[in-house]
Amino acid sequence: MPAEKTAAGRRTQAVERVVGELRRMIMSGELLPGQQIRQENMAERLGVSRLPIREGLRQLTADGLVSHTHNVGYTVARLSQAEFDQIYLMRNLLENEVIRCLPTPTDAQLQRIIDLNAEVITAAEQLDLVEMRLRNHDFHFEIFRLSDLGLVIDEIERLWNWAAPYHAVYLFSPDSRRAVLEEHEAMIEALRNGDNIRLAQLMDQHRHGSETQIGLILGAGPIARPT
Repeated sequence: MPAEKTAAGRRTQAVERVVGELRRMIMSGELLPGQQIRQENMAERLGVSRLPIREGLRQLTADGLVSHTHNVGYTVARLSQAEFDQIYLMRNLLENEVIRCLPTPTDAQLQRIIDLNAEVITAAEQLDLVEMRLRNHDFHFEIFRLSDLGLVIDEIERLWNWAAPYHAVYLFSPDSRRAVLEEHEAMIEALRNGDNIRLAQLMDQHRHGSETQIGLILGAGPIARPT
């Protein structure tokens, strides 16, 4: 019996690792919307059998990050324009509600946000778009989590993850990266001043920039990696 439990625990750990790695690849843009996920290649890359790969893909399908088509296999989910518009509608409503009631951050909390933004800047300067995407996520959620609306913030994060591959593509543009960094600095200043109205306006501007550009990407058809 203990041996059976140990084997089951190892399988569970393998699936959790697969889910975590695939989620990271999708969120970072390493795997792009519409891209096929080949189980054999992924099993070799992650050093596991195909069983945890299949289990992990099923979990990600349930989360909406992966799609499955019979006789085709698994691909990174591609949003329709209507789905994308609904995600941004919900983000707008929920994020503004969280920002509206944010407390003024302590000096330590504000410094943590500043430090995370410094990591975003470093990644942008090094053209490490994967790292920039991940640290950008951390920067925003460090702000959101100043609030005690934990369930709302969890839902916001689910929406962010769903659209994450498109955000990664948005950062391919130098103009987009520059806008992100400038808007982050203004957000930090609003936080420092305890000005939630200004912060909400900046977040709306920030969100609108990516929404507009990603909408153009969705209308252009399948995403291709830049050359």
